[in-house]
Amino acid sequence: MTKQKNRGYKKSRNKQYQSEKQNSKQLPPNKNRKNQKSKGKPPAADKRQHGKKSVIAEVTCSGLTSEGKGVIEWEGKQLEVANLLPGETAEVIVSKKGRFFNTELKRVINPSEDRAYPPFAYYHESVGCQIHHMNDQAQKRFKQQVIDERMKPFGKPNPIITMDHPYDYRNKNVMTFGLNKKRQIISGLYAENSHQIIPMERSIIHDPKADEIIQTIKGMMKSFKMQPYNEDTGQGFLRHVLIRVGKMSGEIMVVLVAASPVFKGKNHFIKALRKTHPEITTILLNINDRNDSMVLGNQEKVLYGKGTITDTLCGLEFEISAKSFYQINPVQTEKLYTRAIEMAELTGEQTIIDAYCGIGTIGLVAGKRAGKVIGVELNKDAVRDAIRNSKRNGAKNVRFYQGDAGEFMVQMAGRGENADVVFMDPPRSGSDEAFLSSLVKLKPKRVVYISCNPETQARDLKYLVKNGYKVTEIQPVDMFPQTTHVENVALLEIKK
Repeated sequence: MTKQKNRGYKKSRNKQYQSEKQNSKQLPPNKNRKNQKSKGKPPAADKRQHGKKSVIAEVTCSGLTSEGKGVIEWEGKQLEVANLLPGETAEVIVSKKGRFFNTELKRVINPSEDRAYPPFAYYHESVGCQIHHMNDQAQKRFKQQVIDERMKPFGKPNPIITMDHPYDYRNKNVMTFGLNKKRQIISGLYAENSHQIIPMERSIIHDPKADEIIQTIKGMMKSFKMQPYNEDTGQGFLRHVLIRVGKMSGEIMVVLVAASPVFKGKNHFIKALRKTHPEITTILLNINDRNDSMVLGNQEKVLYGKGTITDTLCGLEFEISAKSFYQINPVQTEKLYTRAIEMAELTGEQTIIDAYCGIGTIGLVAGKRAGKVIGVELNKDAVRDAIRNSKRNGAKNVRFYQGDAGEFMVQMAGRGENADVVFMDPPRSGSDEAFLSSLVKLKPKRVVYISCNPETQARDLKYLVKNGYKVTEIQPVDMFPQTTHVENVALLEIKK
């Protein structure tokens, strides 16, 4: 097995930064942009390239988009360039494809003091880590500004809660398998907006042991005559490998996602894999014969172990299955839940609803300081896991129900029942109006809205503010360092 060497962060500015690729759409003109704009003119030596497919232009970055991409001006057009920071002068390859312009960072001429050099050579492809080129302070400022801008109509957010060691934090990793042009087996992540696999051996945000196991599996495939699945031909066996790691327990789950249930030589394969990695506690075979982008299929078979792992969060023990929704970064999740529960001002007597409760994490944690907790979740498997976790932790005051949380709250209101606090943690798309109107009908005194997408959160907060609530506190948490994603908690209180 070939391991990628960790080259460490390079502090010298003399070494040229590697070329970084990213498709870029033209930005609409921004009349309010205050930062200095670049001249945007290609060097004299490159003027002869006009009329060809691409041009090398020397530009200066004037700002950042909300996706963390650098903004440049070239021939009167505002374009986005991945991995470029404000104030930096750079050579950028500009090409046109249809109505849109593509950009590729060729070379940074004058690096910013905010630049951090990635520790792995392949990271110039920027897969999964859109702002790894920013140092810790720059990432903190960037994410704070994103939240401040989104939450401006509702008040001033608190300072963002960051992570002490913003690496190796993911407890769930998925790698896709395929063949390169030389017919060699590769594993990695899809490039942005495509199904092209970018080979990766190590990620700065993945659990190191998870990446190591995936590389072991890739190295074993040839000797076991195991072919990666080909989406175009429908041939092959292995599509993905999913690894879950219990950060506190040390337990490890390996899920082999295959196109067929026929696994030739599986016993020998499992024996060889566990010989190399005895730390693996369970192995599953998941069958995915669909043509969509979902990683896991509906069929599942336990090949080794009990089929689940356990981990500890906020002093409680949770059982996690392959399909469980469990927060990716447990270190920051504890900080997030602690602040959310503090904002709810629980006294041990309130009735709480945990909407979108998943496997019951926040409901069970909040239950230690509440009178009664009602968790509602549409996914049957998640409710089953939540009930099991409730019994595992001896929670006497927590009950979980399968169903639509909005309909559940309407029924409560119809029976004259009430809730003091509602915790809501919807998907990235946010809540729909049906749920929000149900929340308004129930009239809880406080709503703690946890969001992984501040844009949809701002939309939902606007609805709640129009319908009898006010935002009294906003707390961003950096759950996903090295990426543009940021979690945000908003506390709403009913207007008296």
